[in-house]
Amino acid sequence: MNQSKIIVDGAMMIAIYAILLLIGVFAPVISIIAMVLLPIPFVVFTARHGWKPAIVMWLGATVISILIATVLGLPVTVLMGAGGIMIGAAIFRKLSAHETWARGTFGFIFGLLFAFVFTQMVFDVNWAQEIEQQMNASMDATFETLGDFGLSDQQQAEEMMGQTIDQIVSLLPVMLVGGAVIMAFISQWLSYKMINRLDKRELRFPPFRTLRFPTSLIWVYFFALIGSFLVGDTNSFLYTGAQNILVLTGLLMTLQGFSFIFFYAHHKKMSKAIPVFSVVLTLLFPTLLLFLVRFIGIIDLGFGMRDRLAKKDE
Repeated sequence: MNQSKIIVDGAMMIAIYAILLLIGVFAPVISIIAMVLLPIPFVVFTARHGWKPAIVMWLGATVISILIATVLGLPVTVLMGAGGIMIGAAIFRKLSAHETWARGTFGFIFGLLFAFVFTQMVFDVNWAQEIEQQMNASMDATFETLGDFGLSDQQQAEEMMGQTIDQIVSLLPVMLVGGAVIMAFISQWLSYKMINRLDKRELRFPPFRTLRFPTSLIWVYFFALIGSFLVGDTNSFLYTGAQNILVLTGLLMTLQGFSFIFFYAHHKKMSKAIPVFSVVLTLLFPTLLLFLVRFIGIIDLGFGMRDRLAKKDE
């Protein structure tokens, strides 16, 4: 494709992005939908032309967004552009869906970090303090309501809730990564639909049963687990870091466990309802079943259970 067509395509994508940003800023009812769609112009353009022209488009979209939404448009465009370009560049290079998802996640993590730093430096907003204040205010209102009903002896419950709030705030990095993972997945899935329709391609996620993480994830999980026990001071940076890594790798192990359950059901030609029911049951009773699913994921990674099953049936 010649240079003029790339320029026209880029201008069109910037215009689409600007319209979506306008809707997101000035149409509260459908703003959530518009915000979800914001990365797609970057993904589509990058998937067609590569990351170098996409950087130029990103700069143009940044200028337009500042004109439309003032300085608030800068962190939004950095976030959406970083995630969208990473996903689009992976599609352009014909990488697998899972690797594309991983790269998109890194892009959104970068964008979220930029947004956090930008809002703190420009608007003096500390997200950790804001979250803690909002949760404390909600807790105070709840216990005040309970007091109105005569349930005034809530000191122990308040202390437990305070500890829970502190723990949630300390896990803010994990929540950031989790948000990036979700944003990358939604953006990639919607972009696949759009690119398939516009460019007549056949991009799709592989079945969930094929999801497999690197075996090294087990070592990261166990080192974080050991580190959380060895660090005595629960308020230290090392303990907080170990806890964040432990929670994140634990969630990935849980996904691995669910993936193996889907694989096993498919391998044994069981009903598709069985693995779906296992997910629903785990969500309903996480205290009882979440550890079991995570343990299945660890066994699958550590002992290559899928390969063993495949060899057994050969």
